Amino acid sequence: MMRPSFLPCPTVSILMPARNAAPWLGAAIASVQAQQFREWELIIVNDASDDGTATCAHAAALGDPRLRVIHSARHIGAAGARNMALDAATGRYIAFLDADDTWHPDKLHKQIPFMRTMGAALSYTGFWRQTALRRHHVRVPSTVTRDALLRGNVIGCLTAVYDTARLGKVPMPDLPMRHDFALWLDLLARTGPAHGLDLPLAIHLRRAGSLSSNKLRAMAATWRVYRDHAGLRPGMAALCLSSHLAQRLRRG
Repeated sequence: MMRPSFLPCPTVSILMPARNAAPWLGAAIASVQAQQFREWELIIVNDASDDGTATCAHAAALGDPRLRVIHSARHIGAAGARNMALDAATGRYIAFLDADDTWHPDKLHKQIPFMRTMGAALSYTGFWRQTALRRHHVRVPSTVTRDALLRGNVIGCLTAVYDTARLGKVPMPDLPMRHDFALWLDLLARTGPAHGLDLPLAIHLRRAGSLSSNKLRAMAATWRVYRDHAGLRPGMAALCLSSHLAQRLRRG
C-alpha cells in the first residue's frame, strides 16, 4: 500500500503482524494512537486471518491516515509479516508491537530522546508481563552486548527500537519462533551495546496457547537460534541455553 503523498515522513515506523487478532487488535492500535510522540506510522500486516482482524484494522485506518494495512494472501508467520511491514516502512526508527500487546502513552516520547542522548543504534525498555492472574514488572539492564545477550535475551520485542540510519533495514530471520532474538543478535553484530531504559513502558499479554507460552517449544527454538543462526558449537550452545534459562527464572 502506497503512503499518501500529503503525509510527512514519520520518524518511527511501527511493525505489527496480526493473525486472527480481532479480540486484541483494537487495544493495541489505540495504545499507539495514544502516544505523546506523534511522528509515527503503524503498518499492520493482516497475516491471512480468518476472523475480524481485517475489518478491525481497516476501521481504525479509515480514521487515521498514519495507519496502513497490508494483506498477505497466505499465512507467512510473524517474522514474514514483520518483514513485509519493514519493506513498506518509511521511518528512520523501526519499532515492534504485536497485535495483542500494548504500549504506555510515554513509550516513544521517552525512548526516542533516550536513544538520541545515548547515541544508541538499538534500544529497549522494561515492560509488564500480564497473565490472567498477575502482572509482573520485567526489569532490564542499562546495556547489553552481543556476548551477554547470547547468555540471556533481555530485549522484549514489544520494547525494541533500532535506527536504520545506523544499521539499515535489517529483516527478521525466517524462523517460526525466537526470530526477534536472532534479529537482536544480528543487529548487535553490527554495532556497540544496546541501551536499556529501565521503565515499564509496554504490556506483554501472555496468553494460554500462544507460541511463546509453550516453554518446551520456546527452549527448542532458542537452541536452534544458537546452533543454526548464531553458529555456536554444541558445548557453547548448551552453556548459553543454561544461562538463558537461569536468567528467565531470575527475571520471572
